[in-house]
Amino acid sequence: MKLGRLNHVGIATPSIERSLDMYRRVFGAEPVSPAFDLPAQGVKVCFVDAPNMQVELIEPLGPDSPIAKFLEKNPEGGQHHVCFEVPDIEAARAHFDGLGTRILGPTRIGAHGTPIFFLHPKDMGGVLTEIMESPRQAH
Repeated sequence: MKLGRLNHVGIATPSIERSLDMYRRVFGAEPVSPAFDLPAQGVKVCFVDAPNMQVELIEPLGPDSPIAKFLEKNPEGGQHHVCFEVPDIEAARAHFDGLGTRILGPTRIGAHGTPIFFLHPKDMGGVLTEIMESPRQAH
């Protein structure tokens, strides 16, 4: 398996609105669509387009959100994860499993509406890594 396209960089934030204000002011960027809740993952999400990928702003929906725990350690927010595309999520999962790379939880549907899973940062050079079936490939 080869490294796929970088789809997005996930940025944890205590306030999507405050982060969007900064992206508008600093980069002239606008959100792709309004922020939306992803209750299955305990987050509110908003994407900002860049020419070659997206920035995913992630805000916790409540105190039990994994993002809330991240923000306890990083109150201003910061880079949470990187996400790479793969053509076939099941083949990718089997590949990483075969390598002994720790996969965090089951494959589930992510914010783009395609299957995703996460790889443990301790097996990925300290970076939480999301693997996502390419939206062009998903059924």
